[in-house]
Amino acid sequence: MDEQDAKLERLFSLSVEKSVLGSLLLDNTNFDTITGDLTPDDFFSPMNQELYREIFQAIEKENFVDPVTLVARMGRTGEAEKELKLYVLSLIESAPSSYNVRSYIKILKEKRILRYLTDELKDINEKIFAGKVDIDEFLDEIEARILNVGDHFKSRQSSYATMKSVLMPFIAKVEKLMSEKKGVTGVSTGFTRLDHMLSGMQPSDLLILAGRPSMGKTAFAINIAVNAAMSGDCPVGIFSLEMSREQIVSRMISSIGRIDAHNLRSGMIKDEEYEKLTSTADLLSKTSIYIDDTPALSIHALLARARRLKKERNIQLIVLDYLQLMRGEEGMENRVQEITNISQGLKRIAKEINIPVLALSQLSRKVEERPDKRPILSDLRESGSIEQDADVVMFIHREEYYKKDDVNLQGLGEVIIAKHRNGPVGSVKLAFINKFTRFDNLEDREFNL
Repeated sequence: MDEQDAKLERLFSLSVEKSVLGSLLLDNTNFDTITGDLTPDDFFSPMNQELYREIFQAIEKENFVDPVTLVARMGRTGEAEKELKLYVLSLIESAPSSYNVRSYIKILKEKRILRYLTDELKDINEKIFAGKVDIDEFLDEIEARILNVGDHFKSRQSSYATMKSVLMPFIAKVEKLMSEKKGVTGVSTGFTRLDHMLSGMQPSDLLILAGRPSMGKTAFAINIAVNAAMSGDCPVGIFSLEMSREQIVSRMISSIGRIDAHNLRSGMIKDEEYEKLTSTADLLSKTSIYIDDTPALSIHALLARARRLKKERNIQLIVLDYLQLMRGEEGMENRVQEITNISQGLKRIAKEINIPVLALSQLSRKVEERPDKRPILSDLRESGSIEQDADVVMFIHREEYYKKDDVNLQGLGEVIIAKHRNGPVGSVKLAFINKFTRFDNLEDREFNL
């Protein structure tokens, strides 16, 4: 065996593949042991892939397969049939004892992972030599792709849990909530009525905050991020694809310090405002808020950076501004597919890291064409997958933007909860202070809007 053959041998074992197939033919009861872990791709040989597929289908449909029925299912004739019969008989001779089946499966899976890794590394190598790459983004992509290898194969492992193992921690959690009497089980938004409806932003949830331009999406999201970071031990990661980190900080200072945003941008601030500026800056400097303003971030890069922030800073909330400025994986045929890829990726991040992800989204122009400007779910731009993947869909809406002469609407905003997978839908009225780019809780009173 030369060096090249030795290298290839590390990526597959035909003898082990034959042993696993033989064990299935010899004893169909091994089916339940094997099929939960294996797919045809776990076999390197195309012939063994085909045989496993036929064995799988035969046992699934007819609950039985042996060498004779397997050969019949394959539909070979003539010399090809003779060769197939000899090969299938050799599988029986290769069959291990039932005790060894699990160890053989482990070998197959490990070699499949090595082949998968080899393919990923080959693609990475080709990209390096194909031309210029953005090294920072490329490193993020490499990290995400390598970690995805582990995720891909872990997801195929047995994932069931006994009812007892789930119930015990659930009861303990309920008892803890009963003793605390807070009513907020997730990350607080800082807005009382919204927290009441959501019970806070829940771990592993993807929350979409959508609205037309000038409604205050970014302002509201920044308010939530700051409220969460200042209310307790809640590190927050902000990914701003539209605004720079300086612009984000400017909005935070204006909102928290109640400093006129225009004065802050122009530098025309008064002495009393400067005192607010320094005290607010000192307050914000003590929070655990991490801002990444990389433009046109890919879903691969976001996943890698989110993982890193979780590991290094233990972030409890991600805010993304905004979804349509992201890039999906390569090879998407159109923008709808790309948005689908992005929304699914965001949900995956929320679930994997087990923190809420608050992602801002645009709305289509259809809103402007209707007499009633209040958004509905079908207004979500470019893809129905956003609605499908999201656990919560909220719309930020300010009717005063369309009816500037109506004094009853001035300074009012509304959060419309249009989808809530695990709770009620409805709307929450808020106060909006435009010059501070700030939303506030509204007093408990009725408005005739």
